[in-house]
Amino acid sequence: MLSMKKIALWADKLRDITAMGLKYSNNVYDQERYQKIQDIALAMFATAADKSLTDLEPLKTDFFSRPGPLVGGDAAVINDSGQILLIQRVDNSMWAMPGGLLEVGETPAEGVLREVVEETGVQCQVIALIGAFDSRFCGTTYPHHLYQLMFLCKPLNNEKLTTPSHKHESLNIEWFKEHSLPVNIDPGHISRIPEAFRVWKGDTRAFFDVQDIDITSLRNLEQNVHTK
Repeated sequence: MLSMKKIALWADKLRDITAMGLKYSNNVYDQERYQKIQDIALAMFATAADKSLTDLEPLKTDFFSRPGPLVGGDAAVINDSGQILLIQRVDNSMWAMPGGLLEVGETPAEGVLREVVEETGVQCQVIALIGAFDSRFCGTTYPHHLYQLMFLCKPLNNEKLTTPSHKHESLNIEWFKEHSLPVNIDPGHISRIPEAFRVWKGDTRAFFDVQDIDITSLRNLEQNVHTK
């Protein structure tokens, strides 16, 4: 039986191909075909996420128009006492680091700082890049392929929690010690929070996912490029 994760990945690949096709195709018949494939991809997303087509229909005007994997940013805000700032999300009631999708016109670091202020009201300074995470391998349940850039941040306003501008996105906002984390942590953050404390303790090597690479295939590809 096919896993819902695999169906979502196939749907995301179709979404990426059709978004690129609609961006560059001038042929009205091709555009119609791409739109029909997007309808199929949307139905696959709905199946994988156990949602109705009506729930996901708004994605077609925004998300389905973007080629390529989406890029998100998360902030590991850790104070001098070794406490990390977490929000309890409205959508699943689980605890997570503040963050979200990055926007056009901002650097990843700027986007992460914006997300922290919007979701918690805490002003921060970016200290280091913790890593670049592939959503397929870190437990993220989001059905679309994401590259998640994660930064270590230092609070600048004495960790005072004020009412954030986007308070509707969080049920609660709290500081937690490394070994006193809440039980219900979002699956996509469970493996990444330890990486945050690793960097905070002085190991500044950035994390990145490495898959098995077929060196022979890469060399043959390079040779074919040079002979053309």
